[in-house]
Amino acid sequence: MPLITLLTDFGTADGYVGEMKGVIYAMLPQAQIVDIAHDVAPRDVDGARLAIARYWRRFPLGTIHLVVVDPGVGTSRAALAVKSDGRFLVGPDNGVLSPALLRSDVRVVELPTPPQASATFHGRDVFAPAAARLAGGSPLEALGRTYDAPVLRRTPEAKRLADGTVSGEVITVDRFGNLITNLVAPRGGSVVLGERVVPIVRSYGDGTSGDVVAVIGSSGLLEIAVRDGSAGGTLGAARGTPVLLRPAPPNA
Repeated sequence: MPLITLLTDFGTADGYVGEMKGVIYAMLPQAQIVDIAHDVAPRDVDGARLAIARYWRRFPLGTIHLVVVDPGVGTSRAALAVKSDGRFLVGPDNGVLSPALLRSDVRVVELPTPPQASATFHGRDVFAPAAARLAGGSPLEALGRTYDAPVLRRTPEAKRLADGTVSGEVITVDRFGNLITNLVAPRGGSVVLGERVVPIVRSYGDGTSGDVVAVIGSSGLLEIAVRDGSAGGTLGAARGTPVLLRPAPPNA
């Protein structure tokens, strides 16, 4: 039985996640559900997109990734089911599924909205049933009609300047307050954020408590952190804050 993963911005206090699980289990009692996270910031489509990019291909082939971060629920935005790299994703057409949509082997269908579906809870009434059907063996094409123009969101690209400096930005702030950038850094060099020059070190623990450091994170992107603290809070930075990368001088 393929796994079904869940990523939402619902939190766990109100029972919304439980309703979705109830629909899945009612349709497919033997379903295996994995909770990825339910504390994505409310309506943070880009934050969810970046989370999906980290995990969706870590799961076995056939996994169904159910994603509900959907500020446009009830509007004309489409509901999608996607097959990409041997895995499935189900969620709204607002760019949140972009990590899978950008692959060349992608196939996409538009899910119909049942007349009885709530205009405020497609997670329960549209997406959860579709995920259960896929896990039960239904082919993608049985869920809806081919959809050729899904919304795509891309991480902004860093730009190399004439002097060799690379100009980038903070693309998200994780729950530890680390500033994750769109910079891919070689070893050595330094990072400039505002008036502060930050050295690139090997790990978060390098330096003493309160030191600001930059590290190459597990995703391969450069991150700015504060030892035993929050870089976002300490530096007053957020998504979109400009960051510069100064490579180490030759032979340094």
